[in-house]
Amino acid sequence: MKNTEAILVTPKQFEIQETNIRNPKNRELLIEVEYVGMCGSDIHGFEFGPFIPPKDPNQKIGLGHEVCGKVVKIGENVTNFKVGDRVIVEPGVPDLSTHYSKEGRYNICPSVDFLATQPNYKGALTNYMLHPEEWCFKLPETMTSLEGALVEPAAVGVHAAKLGNARPGKTILIFGTGCIGLMTLQACLANGATDIIVVDIIDKRLDKALELGAKIVINSKKEDLYKYIKENYPEGIELVFEAAGNEVTMKQAVNIVSRGGDIIAVGTQSKPVPIDFLKINREVNIKTSFRYCNDFPETIELINNGKINVKSMVTNIYDYENVQEAFDEAIDQDKKQDIIKGVIKVIKD
Repeated sequence: MKNTEAILVTPKQFEIQETNIRNPKNRELLIEVEYVGMCGSDIHGFEFGPFIPPKDPNQKIGLGHEVCGKVVKIGENVTNFKVGDRVIVEPGVPDLSTHYSKEGRYNICPSVDFLATQPNYKGALTNYMLHPEEWCFKLPETMTSLEGALVEPAAVGVHAAKLGNARPGKTILIFGTGCIGLMTLQACLANGATDIIVVDIIDKRLDKALELGAKIVINSKKEDLYKYIKENYPEGIELVFEAAGNEVTMKQAVNIVSRGGDIIAVGTQSKPVPIDFLKINREVNIKTSFRYCNDFPETIELINNGKINVKSMVTNIYDYENVQEAFDEAIDQDKKQDIIKGVIKVIKD
């Protein structure tokens, strides 16, 4: 077996390098990678470098954390998997001794070892990878490996919907129709919510939101959002998800949320966002949603039962050797608007 990994040698430049295949340690799985989803954080890292740069300038930078593959070797004391099993990887391995983890909030553990970020910046864009069995899940026989790789972003939407207590009868608005915004839409629908507005500036993505079940879509470049909300929801919107990671939409969220309502910040805001607290001093809650926590089993079931359709999100599939092209297109001003979800196919047919 031969192993390579896609290394970000400088922003906007990958190099596929040969690397060793290490034997799995105690309770570890050696996984042959099949599919890797292209997350927005990967695309940001490709264009600008990691959100949190490594302390060592010689540190290798790998990308990719949405991953599904096949077990090809197991370490000692592995009990839940055997060679040949297809597995979904939960990419963050927390320190279970921290009080955050002990309280059941391992997603905010400060010592988490998360793929493609600190401390070791190892990515899933590789032929073979190691991962602890505790943080792997069996792929149901009725799901494809492509779907398995998209459990991770779907879990982000499931977690956000839980934080917002999305449920029947609530008025909901989602800013952003990228992958995470559309996953959040589907998670809210799976929870029984129906009165859901989706806002973006790209018609093709808004059409996808309608296809997936949004009640109303608004192109805020063409339509006056505030006027629409005032005329149709004079009390404001009870639950607002900001999934665009954009300063403008976060300010809009503050302006349209109802008294006592909730704003869930799902998108990553890379710059400070000023908030007018006079607009929200009627017991509005602003909560940030960070990854997921104990959400993979439910998310797998929702996908397997057809309540979340992750395959419909995939617009572009690239072969592993074309990883440079894949990320170039993801940041290309003309091409990126047509990409909802890009996926790298690592395994050969």
